[in-house]
Amino acid sequence: MTTDEIKQRIESAIPGCRAYVLDPMQDGQHLQALVIAPAFEGLPVFKQQQMVMAALKDIFQVVHALGLKTFTPGKWDEVKSQYGL
Repeated sequence: MTTDEIKQRIESAIPGCRAYVLDPMQDGQHLQALVIAPAFEGLPVFKQQQMVMAALKDIFQVVHALGLKTFTPGKWDEVKSQYGL
């Protein structure tokens, strides 16, 4: 599964979200996802991450590890410069 396919799956599962899926080791198995969604407002981080993981539950046969960070749009505006996106 490509990073674009993972991005598309996340964005399809969480309405209004924006996802960035990165492959920093360029091995297709150790990925990082940054997910920004208004739906995360008022939810604890573990609930935000559960929403993302529910959309990806079957990919871990292919992907070894996924670093996951979730943000509300307001929080993303505060931290996005740290990610160079």
